[in-house]
Amino acid sequence: MSSPYAGIRVVDLWGGLSAGYATKMLTDGGADVVIVEPPTGDPLRAWRIGGATDDGPLFRYLRHGQRSTLDAEAAMAGADVVIIGRDGPDPEVLRAADPGLVVASITPYGRTGPYADRPATEFTMQCDVGSTAFRGLLWQEPFQAGGRTGEWFAGACAAVAIAGALRRQRLSGHGDTIDLAVAECINLAMTMFTDLWSSFNDREPIGKVPRNQETPSIEPTKDGWVGFNTNTRQQLGDFCLMAGRPEDADRFATARDRMVQWDDWNELVHDYTTAHTTAEIIEFASMLRIPVAPIGNGRDTPQIDQFVERGVFIDDPTGEFRMPRRPWRMNGEPLPDPRPAPSLDQGAPATTTDRPAPSDDAALPLAGLRVVDATAWWAGPTAGAVLAALGADVIHVESCTRPDGMRMTGGQFQHRDRWWEWSQLFQGANTNKRGLTLDLATDEGRSLFLRLAETADVVVENYTPRVFENFGFDRDTLAAQNPALIFARMPAFGLDGPWRDRPGFAQTMEQVTGLAWVTGHCDDQPRIQRGPCDPNAGMHAVFAIFGALIERDRTGQGAFLELTMVEAALNVAAEQVIEWTAHGHLIERNGNRSSYAAPQGIYRTDADETWVGVAVESDAQWEALVDVIGRPDLAQLDASGRRDRHDEIDAAIAAWSEVQSDEAAAETLVAAGVPAGIVRNPQRGDLHPQLAHRGYFESVDHPVTGTHPIAGMPWRSDTVERWIRVPPPTLGQHNREVLSELGLSPAEIDELESAGVIGETLIQ
Repeated sequence: MSSPYAGIRVVDLWGGLSAGYATKMLTDGGADVVIVEPPTGDPLRAWRIGGATDDGPLFRYLRHGQRSTLDAEAAMAGADVVIIGRDGPDPEVLRAADPGLVVASITPYGRTGPYADRPATEFTMQCDVGSTAFRGLLWQEPFQAGGRTGEWFAGACAAVAIAGALRRQRLSGHGDTIDLAVAECINLAMTMFTDLWSSFNDREPIGKVPRNQETPSIEPTKDGWVGFNTNTRQQLGDFCLMAGRPEDADRFATARDRMVQWDDWNELVHDYTTAHTTAEIIEFASMLRIPVAPIGNGRDTPQIDQFVERGVFIDDPTGEFRMPRRPWRMNGEPLPDPRPAPSLDQGAPATTTDRPAPSDDAALPLAGLRVVDATAWWAGPTAGAVLAALGADVIHVESCTRPDGMRMTGGQFQHRDRWWEWSQLFQGANTNKRGLTLDLATDEGRSLFLRLAETADVVVENYTPRVFENFGFDRDTLAAQNPALIFARMPAFGLDGPWRDRPGFAQTMEQVTGLAWVTGHCDDQPRIQRGPCDPNAGMHAVFAIFGALIERDRTGQGAFLELTMVEAALNVAAEQVIEWTAHGHLIERNGNRSSYAAPQGIYRTDADETWVGVAVESDAQWEALVDVIGRPDLAQLDASGRRDRHDEIDAAIAAWSEVQSDEAAAETLVAAGVPAGIVRNPQRGDLHPQLAHRGYFESVDHPVTGTHPIAGMPWRSDTVERWIRVPPPTLGQHNREVLSELGLSPAEIDELESAGVIGETLIQ
């Protein structure tokens, strides 16, 4: 069974959700993980949505196969990685004692800067970094992405940062200090590079945040709900055809067209969807290759045929609940069965580490490696961008007739030269890469791709399985071409099962996994979270690729990886299924309220469309809040009482906030120790004082669009001064450079260009 991280010892001194998920990923890969707990245990041991419990199922899901101790000193003897939080030991002291140690800090805003000590929850960070402001409709208050998706994603980012540092440690003996900010992870996953879009628009004066909603998205049917997404003009046209209104495809062609004509559009949609069952609609839409899915939740998702046939959900070792399995597979091998979670202070004997002494070579983890990035849209390109940031030579392959679909989201700039270069989503997900166009529908294009794969360490693709297989690029073919190659496939739903050949995007993942079920207002339909499943899939893919590289470093053997997008999403949505199967409790959407904090909400301030987000997690924070808003009569309420009287408390907070500016309200609450944040406009993330302090946005000079800020990685590293060293490539920008490296002469390259096999201009 594939355990590429075997022999690596990780000590978690912090606990909590993000560190818990990072260590779960490492444990799933074979690492020996020890959690150092306080005498009362990690607070997650007692956590469940419906109330306190002993060794709750969420804790067990995160900590399967790990060990527990109260003795930090004993646990750290022989550690390769130590994970800390705000209150942990000084990373510099730990590294001074062991220069080869990897120290990973996971904190809300990072270890330095004006917000480093700011009280925060995921909810207030979603508000503060621009995630919340544009989610919803104009007649609603904006709303959170439910399910603590940002904290789960931060755990995946931490696992990737640790994996990269571990490979470097294994090769050179050098350690690293990783400083990850959860707020930056949220910005990366949930704002869709809107700041870059604003910069493309010359920072035009910004008024109200233009809240909007994808449509068609989650729609009512004759017997429930169904989810669509139409990211391309073809998909929208096919949707209108399915609905019996093909003549209206041009009228509603763009997202703006549909928002402006909201009532007419929804009449068209609902006339069709409410007349058919969910199953009927899914069957017809799938025939037309429209991304479509049933709407999942903790009760229904495990019963979906694709997940049943692939055995996605497995039993906890105690048999008390169900949970998703590891979302990646190496060489088709069976996945290891989960081992029990530890009891408190189970013990963790000291070990000795087996790593080289630090050498003179302290290069980036992937320096000298080549990655062929045959991906499109956002999930696959994210994987390539992370690999490139960590030192790999990443070559992004597309064609002039079928370019990366994300380029088409630059269509709003069709009045500009080479408009396909103006997609903020393409640029944000493709930094540090070289660009190559190859028409893989031609014999010459396929032959050149195989020659390129022969020079590569990794090939990664994320199309539906039939696409690469129709080109003849299957596991055996690529392995015969390059036995040391790591071939990573990122299908939406997997390489087998009834949904094998269905297309799927982030919206589909949010719909089917339950993430949409827990997002939105109580009196409204489920709403998608807008984006996080794409970068989440990319991070999970990178983690598995690093595991395969670490294994190859030991054995010299290549690997075949299946990295299923929906299963990566199911892993971060796991609490819903865990809670239902353990306790019969169905987690529902609840607007801006939460099971994790009370009160929690978004409150209007003194100007139109300005808001402040507030969340109270403890009695001490509650006492501070009632003091600030002048309601000491409420101070005696405990968490249960605050939930029971949430409406009354909301009114009291609103009466106070509506005469404050958003900034004054947030700063007054924060100064008193209450987590709070402005509901910031995502179009001006560059103005955020903490993000600016940490250099999260890096100025990038692009040959077509000019100089603009682009988000880098959401962590800092001792090994990296700047994440973005090369701008995202223009279409075919590096054709001659890459093909010359394959041995082609200038005349041969000219001939390929004349034949349309390569090119630098979009052909429509």
